[in-house]
Amino acid sequence: MLAQYSDWFYIAAVAVYVLAMVLHAYAQAAVRTRRPVLVGAGGTPADIPAAEEQPARAVGARAANMGVSVAVLGALLHLASIVARGLATERWPLGNMYEFISMITFAAVVTWLVMLRRVPAARSAAPWVLLPIVVLMTLGGTALYTAAGPVMPALRSYWLPVHVTAIAISSGLLIVSGVASILFLLRSGSGVPAAIAERMPTADVLDRVAYRVMIVAFPLYTFAVVAGAVWAEAAWGRFWGWDPKETVAFVAWVIYAAYLHARATAGWRTGRAAWINIAGLTTMIFNLFFINLVVAGLHSYAGVG
Repeated sequence: MLAQYSDWFYIAAVAVYVLAMVLHAYAQAAVRTRRPVLVGAGGTPADIPAAEEQPARAVGARAANMGVSVAVLGALLHLASIVARGLATERWPLGNMYEFISMITFAAVVTWLVMLRRVPAARSAAPWVLLPIVVLMTLGGTALYTAAGPVMPALRSYWLPVHVTAIAISSGLLIVSGVASILFLLRSGSGVPAAIAERMPTADVLDRVAYRVMIVAFPLYTFAVVAGAVWAEAAWGRFWGWDPKETVAFVAWVIYAAYLHARATAGWRTGRAAWINIAGLTTMIFNLFFINLVVAGLHSYAGVG
């Protein structure tokens, strides 16, 4: 019965996140940026918002606040799903792709909510941050769903809560950082991308979000990689064997280290650094899906089905 409750909580969390996206999107649509109007023979610009725009702005602000509150509710439902799953299986709920994606997306949502408290100006990016989270959860709850059950023997270790939890949480943080870098490039561009990003936070705000999240994510990801090596030594008698998942995880670590180095290098700390961060996110997604589902190796623990 607890497993059924877990599934219901999961579905409810996805629905609530979608509602939060809609509220934030409506908040952006309700806000109108008034263009300067030429007045008088001298063409003096006047940038005074029309009186009728003020109620619309107030409605937009209320919708944005509701969007945050709804996202918090979604996170609570999401947490309830994870806890119920663990109680139903009587183990740490990170034994297959479905559970792993659930933990990653939960970490991403919590990270985003924390960043909204630290950087309130980033709020208008919410629909774009929640979108990949909803997509991942939908994929995890359908194509990658696995019924509650015991974990496979290879994962019956006290290292599972340490290594896999650290990887899942750091992956959630890295998703938020990577999405912020994508939005940064859109916001600082021109033409169609700039038009799409017109109602997003400023490029400086998005760059700040990407960097601040990375400052937390990178040490945690480093710890996860080291913990994985220690677990490998205990399980297979060697710390490192260049297994496909180990190799791609190390490549991602190098890319993220390069991002932090680029942030400290003149001429690289904005646009070029953002591209490096996006390369890291792409590598992580490749590792999550292609390596887990397609490539055979010692880390083939997808548990799909």
